[in-house]
Amino acid sequence: MILFKKIRYKNILSTGNVFSEIDLMKNKSTLIVGENGAGKSTILDALSFALYGKPFRKINKPQLINSINNKDMVVELEFQVGKDNYKIKRGIKPALFEVIKNGDLVNQDAAARDYQTYIEQNVLKMNFKSFGQIVVLGSSTFVPFMQLTAQARREVIEDLLDIQIFTTMNTLLKEKVSDNKALIKDVKYQIDLLDNKIESAREHNNNIRDLRKEEIKRILDKIEAHEENVNKWDEQAAVLTQQVSDYQSQINDYDDVKKKHDELKRIDGSLQNKIATIDKELSFYENHDNCPTCKQGIEHAFKKDTIESRLGKKEEIRKGQEKLIREINTVLGRIDGINEIQGQINDVNLQITECRANVHMNENSKKELIKELKAAKEQAAAIDDKVITGLEVELLEKRTDMEEAFDEKEMLSVVSAMLKDGGIKTRIIKQYVPIMNKLINKYLASMDFFVQFELDENFNETIKSRFRDVFSYASFSEGEKLRIDLALLFTWRAVSKLRNSVSTNLLIMDEIMDSSLDTAGTDEFLKILQELTTDSNVFIISHKGDQLYEKFDHVIKFEKHKNFSRVAE
Repeated sequence: MILFKKIRYKNILSTGNVFSEIDLMKNKSTLIVGENGAGKSTILDALSFALYGKPFRKINKPQLINSINNKDMVVELEFQVGKDNYKIKRGIKPALFEVIKNGDLVNQDAAARDYQTYIEQNVLKMNFKSFGQIVVLGSSTFVPFMQLTAQARREVIEDLLDIQIFTTMNTLLKEKVSDNKALIKDVKYQIDLLDNKIESAREHNNNIRDLRKEEIKRILDKIEAHEENVNKWDEQAAVLTQQVSDYQSQINDYDDVKKKHDELKRIDGSLQNKIATIDKELSFYENHDNCPTCKQGIEHAFKKDTIESRLGKKEEIRKGQEKLIREINTVLGRIDGINEIQGQINDVNLQITECRANVHMNENSKKELIKELKAAKEQAAAIDDKVITGLEVELLEKRTDMEEAFDEKEMLSVVSAMLKDGGIKTRIIKQYVPIMNKLINKYLASMDFFVQFELDENFNETIKSRFRDVFSYASFSEGEKLRIDLALLFTWRAVSKLRNSVSTNLLIMDEIMDSSLDTAGTDEFLKILQELTTDSNVFIISHKGDQLYEKFDHVIKFEKHKNFSRVAE
């Protein structure tokens, strides 16, 4: 159950920049009075704005904010659901929307619309329409049911039971029926088109088959030419490979010759070093008479013998060098011959590589031609099946689509019958009519008005008395009519609670009793209201303040002060 506790608001409609606060649980019955424009009905819009972000009455949301201050519009509402205490703060300029649960701010990561959905579905469990049926009854809402036309009565009940959705569904259904007709027409066109394509494809295939045969012959000729080229290049490569083998046999001594050349060069270098050493010694004895170390003189005979010995040694080495050079030249001549043969081998290998490249190129071309040949043969063998079968599969799919479209058409026809006034709405209403009649008679009995009141499925009434037969609504007195009207009013409230699983302590009635009730009728209304709302906090907004003060537990008077509405002190 939702227990509304307190509401406070400022800068909404004619209210100024000072909070107006109303305790919603303090008294069982509260009368709200004031002159026209004093702000009596502002509580309705404030309550609706706090819960649903929009006014209760038919005014634009931007018009809620006070036109003089034009900022800082705030509404704060406190209520309890089960054991949880909630406080909603909502405002305009600046925008404000907070829900506080047990002192903690509820997570606001979601968008405002999702946040509102969370409040309605998880906290209030009551949408705006239910709010207008259960919590607030405006004067425009309370139209005596018995004074409505048959169609208007049905609309009231459909609204009460929240089954206008079926009307919306019927509108959407008409669009689906139209789409279904267009789909059937389109699929039929596509089926005719596919039939023509299949016939054309069969005629076309004969021509394609002849072309495929010519293409196969052309590919086979190309394959044969490539095979001849492969054989030719393979034979040429074999001849060249034999030449390379012959050349290789002529230079088998290359490693030995190279090794010998390296050894001779090493020996030549060693001889060069010995000659250099001898020349250094000869230069010393020829240019020195004394020993540079001990400073003693060198004997002339020793010096002469040493020089002669060194010159002889040098001459001996030079002769060996000349012989060595002749041998080196011989080896170099052989190396040049080997290099010349190696160059010939490289030339032949280059020709072999070119032959092999030609073989590879022809083999690759042959492979591609074989693929083309395979594809051409497959196309030639299956040309009829491939194209026509594809079209026939597509045609089968379209025929399946046609069957589904006709199935949908049949289903839409069934749904259309269900959504008409004589369909599902009537079935739902049939379930609730006995409940409504039971409640109406219960409330009438509680008001000491013992008649048998029944509504049929078209909401035409039958009223029977214990001692008299059939009566009409118009034949009753105003007091009796009031009892019937109130019985219906509280029945709608009870059914609405039953339908929406909503229960609340708050009932606000805006100018319900101001229309045509005299003093006696007003007294009767208040008596009945007290009897039937023992579990509620009732607020009555009325112009008849002077007649009603003593009949309520509490009176709130609104007044205008410096162009702003406020609660009178």
